[in-house]
Amino acid sequence: MTVHVTSPKFKDNAHRALQDEQLQKAMGNVRQGFIDRRAAVAAKLPEFEALRDSARDIKNHTLQHLDLYLEQYERRVTAAGGHVHWARTADEARRAILDICKRVGARTVTKGKSMISEEIGLNAALEAANIRPVETDLGEYIIQLRGEIPSHIIAPAVHLNATQVESDFRRVHTHLDPQRDLSQPVQLLTEARGVLRDRFLAADVGITGANFLIAETGTSVIVTNEGNGDLTQTMPKVHIVIASIEKVVPTLEDVSQILRVLARSATGQEMSVYTTFSTGPRRPEDVDGPEEYHVVILDNGRSSMLGTTFQDMLRCIRCGACMNHCPVYHAVGGHAYGWVYPGPMGAVLSPSLIGVDKAGHLPNASTFCGRCESVCPVRIPLPKLMRHWREREFERHLQPATFRSGLGFWAYFAKRPRLYRLATSVAMRGLAWLGRDKGRFKTLPLAGGWTDFRDFPAPQGATFQDQWKSRRAGGAK
Repeated sequence: MTVHVTSPKFKDNAHRALQDEQLQKAMGNVRQGFIDRRAAVAAKLPEFEALRDSARDIKNHTLQHLDLYLEQYERRVTAAGGHVHWARTADEARRAILDICKRVGARTVTKGKSMISEEIGLNAALEAANIRPVETDLGEYIIQLRGEIPSHIIAPAVHLNATQVESDFRRVHTHLDPQRDLSQPVQLLTEARGVLRDRFLAADVGITGANFLIAETGTSVIVTNEGNGDLTQTMPKVHIVIASIEKVVPTLEDVSQILRVLARSATGQEMSVYTTFSTGPRRPEDVDGPEEYHVVILDNGRSSMLGTTFQDMLRCIRCGACMNHCPVYHAVGGHAYGWVYPGPMGAVLSPSLIGVDKAGHLPNASTFCGRCESVCPVRIPLPKLMRHWREREFERHLQPATFRSGLGFWAYFAKRPRLYRLATSVAMRGLAWLGRDKGRFKTLPLAGGWTDFRDFPAPQGATFQDQWKSRRAGGAK
């Protein structure tokens, strides 16, 4: 499994991101756009909170009976003329896709946006086999030109501005007029559409992800705001769907309910522009569609999450609402997280898939403000799950020795309430006296992580415990 950015260097990545003026400006669009739009469309739907409960319950039920629904899905796909390929690991998934592409002599593959293909490093595997992968989602196409991974699961190029995109188009699209005007976003979009049109026509295989797999009908569902997904799966002779095991849902009715919270949570739309259902290869009466239909279903560590504390994470429907509302993501962007999945959902999912030893730093990149859980359409308790990963990281002695010794020192006092109250009272009085003139400290022993970036205020008044004790005593009277 490929880790695209060195995970243990999250602090370094975050520091660089905080100093990147362009990135900080771009991240402002996340704060201003996604949050306000979601709030507006949710407010217009009186049953929105009830639908969140329903979506949670549907996913919970499915996970409790996941084996049965996956088997049912396979039977329905086969009955419709398609083929299901089971992949325990990323390597098995890549191999299954490459075998199909080689068998049909594919030279060019068009791809819809798929985080699973990012997870398994599919593009690199295709290129190594002399097969050209072409990302057709506009954001994915842009970052492919730049050799980057997505910085957001639904808006891959949210970290870029139009000037950067123009520069990349001029660098890569050398067959076009160098004097052409690309000063407006619509001109960039038109150019990308023209370039990609030729790729659609040349593609031998189309690969898409899946937002849902419907066990009742053997159908795969993609939800997009561009027509590239439909062109990717209908124009080539072969359509390959790649999805992870938790994408299955029981019925069409279940999908209909979850779709009502997906777009609202993701992009602030009542419904995405395209919601496409695909069931098997082209039938004799169909006017278009692929001659072959394959579904590669990936485990890659997910089955080991079933029945554990982290099973709730498998409810995720990849809307991105948690990162849209996360103050840490707003500050550092997606690339700082070091792997495919950024934000709060990545802070829980990444340690589950690649190990807490490689991604244990991510659950610590949270303020535990709870905004992610408050907006999750399937009510995943993300702060609680991050806290559990912190506990596992501590149990395995993966934190720095200074952190562990400091926490042990604090625990010694915390386990002895009277001593703790005495020590904190003395310490607060001492700090209050030392900082009496300026009311703050610019440097403080053992507090460099704070004072390197901000002043430390001098304590004022009694400690919290003393105040609580006093108020409790007053209330008793």
